Amino acid sequence: MIGTVFYFLLALGPLIVFHELGHYAVARLCGVRVLRFSVGFGKVLWSRRLGRHQTEWAISMLPLGGYVKMLDAREVETADLPETLLKGEFTRQPVWKRMAIIVAGPLANFLLAVVLLSGLYMYGVAEPSSRARVAQEDSAAYRAGLRSGDLIVSVNGQHVAVWSELRVALIDAVLEKSEARLQVDRPTEGRVALVLPAAALRGLDVDSDILGKVGISMARPKAMVREVIEGGPAAKAGLRAGDMIVAADNRPVADGVAFIDVVRGAAERPLALTVERGGVRVVLDVVPERDRDSGKGKILAKVGEMAEMVTIASGPVSAVAKAAVQTWDTSVLTLRMIGKMITGEVSWRNVTGPITIADYAGQTARMGPEVFLNFIAFVSISLGVMNLLPIPVLDGGLLLYYSVEFLTGRPLPERIGELAQRAGLGLLITLMALAVFNDVMRLL
Repeated sequence: MIGTVFYFLLALGPLIVFHELGHYAVARLCGVRVLRFSVGFGKVLWSRRLGRHQTEWAISMLPLGGYVKMLDAREVETADLPETLLKGEFTRQPVWKRMAIIVAGPLANFLLAVVLLSGLYMYGVAEPSSRARVAQEDSAAYRAGLRSGDLIVSVNGQHVAVWSELRVALIDAVLEKSEARLQVDRPTEGRVALVLPAAALRGLDVDSDILGKVGISMARPKAMVREVIEGGPAAKAGLRAGDMIVAADNRPVADGVAFIDVVRGAAERPLALTVERGGVRVVLDVVPERDRDSGKGKILAKVGEMAEMVTIASGPVSAVAKAAVQTWDTSVLTLRMIGKMITGEVSWRNVTGPITIADYAGQTARMGPEVFLNFIAFVSISLGVMNLLPIPVLDGGLLLYYSVEFLTGRPLPERIGELAQRAGLGLLITLMALAVFNDVMRLL
């Protein structure tokens, strides 16, 4: 729990700071006086005044956000201030400057995502490849012609090289309610074109295991024995490290995962294993013992089951371009998901909150720094998109106000602004309550 909270703050803290720095930097460029830069809301726990304008830099009690407080006649008494200071008052600025200050926060989040993703693409991150494993003959993927060992290289014309790209491309097809046209490289036949029909994708929950629902999982290596534990059923049967298990009870074993499934379903029942050893096939009889906790069989041997990994490193220009495209595509996908929720086509269960983010932060941090940084980049994109939604009290709501002022030449009446702020705050609280409720239900 302590580690999860630590990584949650480590992920969210820099995103909040970077977002608010966007507002702060553009406000200073526009000549607006900044009174306070706060990380967190509520009671100020620590602060210090720095710089020529003595801006107060603060850390506040609630860490789920932050704010930049500018000299604003709507919030601060300005009647006694000299004209030199009033030049830096927010509402006196041209509307385009105010819009620039507001939009700078979300843009800073998008910029941070591009920087992080560019660095990862240049460094090269190992990810599971898009090679498929199709075990069930009654699955939609099998009926479409996909076979185990096929390397999926594109979906609806979109190139895919790793598992995460394949999943995003299939989510896109689900949201579009379209078929998924696959191009696959098959070891025995070369390039093959397949079609996963729209009917197979219709009604799938994008928050679920879409690939698994249509019958696609990650390809696994052959069932090669990596280690045999002394005294266990495998050792007693004569199994050795380096043995390749090709069949069990005369039924072919496709890979390591398939072999593990066979063993788990054969507790205290003899299994005849056909093993390839030094180019010669031998048959060994093993009796899996029953695990006391799960009741499933085990033979106390380690068999390779890791997915095929691909490391793709790009040059600086290519990495930045790829990161920009990924940031754009993720933003568009997020907006489309929100639109589908509003129309009822996607479940509101997909709304997540701080508990889920904290859980994922802890999980990705334990997977390695590359995975953790990738997670931070995608949270930064989500933060940017959410802040641009036209909800009063969010940046997008303020942009909507100023857009009306820009088009009409006059600001919205103060009364309308107050009512909109109250409605927006109520909507935001409702969304946060829903997100926390969904988080708790996932845990339960």
